[in-house]
Amino acid sequence: DQKNKKSFIASTVVSTPMMRLLADDFGVAYKEGLTGFKWIAKMVKDFPQQDFIGGGEESFGYMVGDFVRDKDAVTASLLICEIAAYLNGKGSSVWNYLQEIYQRYGYFGEALISQVKKGRQGAEQIKAIMTAFRQEPPKTIAGSPVIKIEDYQNQKVLDLTSGQETPLDLPASNVLIFYTQDGAKIAARPSGTEPKIKYYISVTAEAE
Repeated sequence: DQKNKKSFIASTVVSTPMMRLLADDFGVAYKEGLTGFKWIAKMVKDFPQQDFIGGGEESFGYMVGDFVRDKDAVTASLLICEIAAYLNGKGSSVWNYLQEIYQRYGYFGEALISQVKKGRQGAEQIKAIMTAFRQEPPKTIAGSPVIKIEDYQNQKVLDLTSGQETPLDLPASNVLIFYTQDGAKIAARPSGTEPKIKYYISVTAEAE
């Protein structure tokens, strides 16, 4: 049970699924928030009964401990230096350790694709794209069947294999996430600050 674990790490709904696997393996809770680092920092306050270890998101933001409740490159840089020194003392390296992690949990690759849609017409196009995804979601992506859809605007999860619908326990946001049978995760959302629609792609495989 995630609530009964003493410590937790945090991420966002558009970030790598690998973090959940790491948390499960180390016996700590894993929590997700909406896109934006403020949601990770907010979890420190939201879950005072659990110790916050750290958090990270796909846009290269890291927060170690709860002293600086925002992206903190200084602490993250110090930590990676300590890791590198520790591994060097064992005759290894950060690269070699990363390969060990991949071999244990699977190889993960992420990419972000942004489409610029300027002006009023662009805003209407972005709205139309998101509406189309909701009304006629893809049945397959890259040849793999879509097995689950998370709709954060309507706050529901649809399991396409069972037809079961369950609620999402996060604030409403215009985000759609598609999960495929082969382990891929594709999220779509309009940018909150730029005239863009963004696609966050995560794929995984047992071998490189």
